[in-house]
Amino acid sequence: MESHGAPNTSRFDINSLRETIRRIARGRDAWALRWQALLAFIDICILAFFLLGPYLRDGPSYLIIDYMIAVWVGFELAARSLAAPSFGRFLKMPMTWVDLFILATLLFPDTLFNFAFLRVMRIWAIGRSPLLKEVMRRFGCLHLEDVTRACLNFIVFLFVVTGFVYTSFFYDRPGGEGFVDALYFTVATITTTGFGDITLPGTLGKLTSVFTMIIGISLFVRLAQAIIRPPKVRFPCPECGLQRHDTDAVHCKACGHLLNIPDEGD
Repeated sequence: MESHGAPNTSRFDINSLRETIRRIARGRDAWALRWQALLAFIDICILAFFLLGPYLRDGPSYLIIDYMIAVWVGFELAARSLAAPSFGRFLKMPMTWVDLFILATLLFPDTLFNFAFLRVMRIWAIGRSPLLKEVMRRFGCLHLEDVTRACLNFIVFLFVVTGFVYTSFFYDRPGGEGFVDALYFTVATITTTGFGDITLPGTLGKLTSVFTMIIGISLFVRLAQAIIRPPKVRFPCPECGLQRHDTDAVHCKACGHLLNIPDEGD
């Protein structure tokens, strides 16, 4: 009898841990939202470490913090693999490969450049998590959800490109000078201002500039549209399934069905 009880307890513990991780990732209750806020704060701290890298990399604390972050990223990967429906689904997630690449750069900082700036993509994921919606609901600005997400998408792209340009072309410059130059180049390229005082050398530099202009101007236009366009609410029409309606809509514009859109506080 005892030999059959241990495996059941083990399976129960694993299943319980899996459900807890899923609750942290997708839950909407106060406990889950607190965990999501803590994880977001840790991601911001990792980005701060990347920005402060030029000031720390000559000291002994740099490698200590670097390997601590590597342990945390590895722990996150293990937790997400446990919570995933299957290991195959886990491998198909884009953030899995992003974090694996980040982990490699953290484990071999002398061989590979520090690509910890890619953790900014976690902020993009936060923008699609229950945390953002709940925070906006509490501050009474849920109608600005589309604008906020467009801003987050633009900021994430801006930081990713700036981080790549900084790591690939300006990493050897002292202090924060390299990052400021990378940010200046990225903003000038996205806005198609093109002052030309800072350019990226070689074929890789030209391809980076082309990619930044094409994707950056698209996100910039999307942000402008989200700001100018009248706000919409997400409420599926029971009749035709139309998802987005005016905030004061009484009838669905597609089918005319009577709507009962709840207030933000409901």
